[in-house]
Amino acid sequence: MLRIHIGHYFILNFELNVMKLNLTRPLVFFDLETTGLDIVNDRIIQLSYIKVYPDGHEERGDYMVNPCRPIPPVVAELTHITNDMVKDQPTFADLKDQIQVIFMGCDIAGFNSNHFDVPLLAEEFVRVGIDFDFTQCHLIDVQNIYHKNERRNLAAAYKFYCGRNMDDDFQAHRADQDTEATYRVLMGQLDKYAPANEPDPARQLKNDVESLAEFSKMNDNIDFAGRIIWKEETGADGQSVRTEIFNFGKYRGIPVRDVLLRDPGYYSWMLGGDFSQNTKKVLKKLWLKYAKR
Repeated sequence: MLRIHIGHYFILNFELNVMKLNLTRPLVFFDLETTGLDIVNDRIIQLSYIKVYPDGHEERGDYMVNPCRPIPPVVAELTHITNDMVKDQPTFADLKDQIQVIFMGCDIAGFNSNHFDVPLLAEEFVRVGIDFDFTQCHLIDVQNIYHKNERRNLAAAYKFYCGRNMDDDFQAHRADQDTEATYRVLMGQLDKYAPANEPDPARQLKNDVESLAEFSKMNDNIDFAGRIIWKEETGADGQSVRTEIFNFGKYRGIPVRDVLLRDPGYYSWMLGGDFSQNTKKVLKKLWLKYAKR
């Protein structure tokens, strides 16, 4: 079931005096509620989004999703989403085409989204047979921008950038409410850190999606889980080159190409291990790039 919310349910008679987003294609703000925090094994129970178009108009949506497994009591208590609420809702497989359309051809924004929401959504897409290429999206993590400049959580960010208590405007730990708050926080960040208002060049934000995505990165990950990352190295010609390296385990800090060439069994171990589908997909591409030469 898709619920479109327009009006005071989201707006709550509250207006923010902020600039218009400078977009060249739609930007989707989204948030997930899930059965837990395990990207590989947990499932979505709610997906909410605000799709902002270059002309300024907005589309809002909210899906409740049957995860096909019990919602742990601690999650139900936190989100107020119960097993009874989702038992008759469609599964992610039922909704896959609609959800793919929402994100297709768009850039993506969220709060802690690069670390959790995007990787988990990517896993759900893989499970239902959709090869969604997130590398074609600019990914803006509003939390990373906030942590780089202020280092607090969403409620504190809302208070700091919007000048109001989040508890007064929203019910916490609901995807639709958190999505709206995240959207408002980014608007406040763009206003506060605009070059005209922020004298420190290192803290200034440009009002374009590519710059925001770059600024909101905390790590130079290749896969969403950060098992494989980029590292600057000096090449044989003395020029700086970026190299893929492992960021965990016994080969932490070692270039992926070296590991694949001298210990190909490590590749097989990772493919059979409890790693995310996204990590395995990245590793397969690197195998074709290096080990198959």
